[in-house]
Amino acid sequence: MWKMLIVVMCVALLGCLQAQELQEHVSIILLGATGDLAKKYLWQGLFQLYLDEVGRGHSFSFHGAALTAPKQGQELMAKALESLSCPKDMAPSHCAEEKDQFLQLSRYRQLKTAEDYQALNKDIEAQLQHAGLREAGRIFYFSVPPFAYADIARNINSSCRPGPGAWLRVVLEKPFGHDHFSAQQLATELGSFFQEEEMYRVDHYLGKQAVAQILPFRDQNRKALDSLWNRHHVERVEIIMKETVDAEGRTSFYEEYGVIRDVLQNHLTEVLTLVAMELPLNVSSAEAVLRHKLQVFQALRGLQRGSAVVGQYQSYSEQVRRELQKPDSFHSLTPTFAAVLVHIDNLRWEGVPFILMSGKALDERVGYARILFKNQACCVQSEKHWAAAQSQCLPRQLIFHIGHGDLGSPAVLVSRNLFRPSLPSSWKEMEGPPGLRLFGSPLSDYYAYSPVQERDAHSVLLSHIFHGRKDSFITTENLLASWGFWTPLLESLAHKAPRLYPGGAENGRLLDFEFSSGRLFFSQQQPEQLVPGPGPAPMPSDFQVLRAKYRESPLVSAWSEELISKLANDIEATAVRAVRRFGQFHLALSGGSSPVALFQQLATAHYGFPWAHTHLWLVDERCVPLSDPESNFQGLQAHLLQHVRVPYYNIHPMPVHLQQRLCAEEDQGAQIYAREISALVANSSFDLVLLGMGADGHTASLFPQSPTGLDGEQLVVLTTSPSQPHRRMSLSLPLINRAKKVAVLVMGRMKREITALVSRVGYEPKKWPISGVLPHSGQLVWYMDYDAFLA
Repeated sequence: MWKMLIVVMCVALLGCLQAQELQEHVSIILLGATGDLAKKYLWQGLFQLYLDEVGRGHSFSFHGAALTAPKQGQELMAKALESLSCPKDMAPSHCAEEKDQFLQLSRYRQLKTAEDYQALNKDIEAQLQHAGLREAGRIFYFSVPPFAYADIARNINSSCRPGPGAWLRVVLEKPFGHDHFSAQQLATELGSFFQEEEMYRVDHYLGKQAVAQILPFRDQNRKALDSLWNRHHVERVEIIMKETVDAEGRTSFYEEYGVIRDVLQNHLTEVLTLVAMELPLNVSSAEAVLRHKLQVFQALRGLQRGSAVVGQYQSYSEQVRRELQKPDSFHSLTPTFAAVLVHIDNLRWEGVPFILMSGKALDERVGYARILFKNQACCVQSEKHWAAAQSQCLPRQLIFHIGHGDLGSPAVLVSRNLFRPSLPSSWKEMEGPPGLRLFGSPLSDYYAYSPVQERDAHSVLLSHIFHGRKDSFITTENLLASWGFWTPLLESLAHKAPRLYPGGAENGRLLDFEFSSGRLFFSQQQPEQLVPGPGPAPMPSDFQVLRAKYRESPLVSAWSEELISKLANDIEATAVRAVRRFGQFHLALSGGSSPVALFQQLATAHYGFPWAHTHLWLVDERCVPLSDPESNFQGLQAHLLQHVRVPYYNIHPMPVHLQQRLCAEEDQGAQIYAREISALVANSSFDLVLLGMGADGHTASLFPQSPTGLDGEQLVVLTTSPSQPHRRMSLSLPLINRAKKVAVLVMGRMKREITALVSRVGYEPKKWPISGVLPHSGQLVWYMDYDAFLA
């Protein structure tokens, strides 16, 4: 009897809860209700949400809001609502009835002042009280420019929050900042009004059905993919969004953002994280998904200028001049095309290139993420005898086809010679037009699936917002991680002139690109002139590397980034030749600030460098502990050694710290280093010595007006610097001049005067130690950036 009573009470309680649930009400306020985004997508998405949820015990009210006066705003909103459509399988009479009910629930209101927000709050509360409803929550959708966010957020926070027990969800549309700093400012500002769990930053790509299927697909096919989803089997990953339209009518936005900010930093980066992230045990856990996505950002290798190629369709500058009233001499540097090479430094993806590419005025409109697998199969029989669509010698690939293109719809394609995939019931096997070929294979070579019912991305995301699914949105932490990754590249490209392309099919192979040694470059090189002809003032990228003479030795001059790239390439080429000939490469490196960019370039963009056969020596060292930030070795460790695989026994720091003392004469650290060089370096002749030049003409730690190390038999010496720390250890000038090659790197406007002075002096090492650098039987090459050489 007691058990029966408990069951009856539970059933009654459940009934009460269900009755209470039926009374829950959600208010949705669409700010910017008369704008383009609202008219094209958001009202339709809200109508779809209403159709999905109203029959499940929820009641709604929809408030279209804008700055426009009530009468005009109501007319504009009514016009936007005229285009609402129902699902194809809904009867016309039922559709008309549902549309009519939705229209009755939708009202326009002007939201301009704090009093307007207070009035909205009172109206919602009065409606709830009058209908006897319990408030579940409120959704504020910001379909407005970011500069309006702060005022709206302040008014919502002070006057329009729902009561206790009800949730608030604030939906924000991109752009979320212009770079890391502005994104941080915007995040801080919004964070002063809303909790993190209340904010839903929309990237509509995450609502596209093929993108939303990436994690479920990986989860449902774990068994087949577990052994394939890694660097041993994946050749490369391509994440592409191509458009045929140009930026006409939107140049004010595009001039501020460009293609990288508009597409790559958000849409394509989000797809990359879904492909590359470690798969949580429970892909339904929003917290786990967001945490694993953040781990991808933490593993991304920093981008260099050489990581990208950029272009601009030819009519863009003219469109900008016309739309923004720019003078005839104006030429925009904003890229409308970009391809970027991304690497992920973790065990799963080390060495796998991820190509992100997007552009306007291209030959087709299509979006996809393509995972191309390596193929070690070798088929003995000729191709005509291969089993159709199943031969192991056919390409093996998995494609999440986001939309458009020849398929014209979202799809998941898996090569038949990989595995038969499992997909949810909301996806069906598809048949394309006869003769259709995709990515080099006929459609019949794939297991191909498409959604049973196609849905717009905003409709999908509105459903996720309503149900509180945070994994489909951008958290503050992930947003800032993304901007932190992209901002250095954007800054490095700010003054780079993009390659011009005609647009559409006429582009031909002009935008084709290749990648090698961590760098991306156009396949077809365009000749550049050193000094441009008549026209606008030249930009840095209008100059090529200049080869000339300085102090009767070869000079290489370029803008700083191109110069560092050239020097790194030359060092790698020298290393490869030395290892091929002698089995090892001995490289002596100077300290200071100038080589830091070089170390970073060698660490991140030279995968063919023979590090395993390279010995690294120091040209000079400050007399401080090796762990001290002032130590040259510490700089080498931070910017190079921790990123490359040099055997520890091939690394030779200078012994400046012996017997708990720093550079004590009696510890004979200089002699110890000299003996080590003599024992390991044939004829004590380094393959390459990298030097700098100080503003006083010093090089290594050999200083003017000091005879130490400028002549004599000593290979390594202790010297005295005019600046702190005064005590130094250095290779001597005679040892430097034994090298097979000496490279002198000189960068920055601060070196302009000494560069001009040293160009005129003779051999005077006691006044200008750098003038004594003259390898006896080797080569001396000067590397100067334009700031130092041309100023």
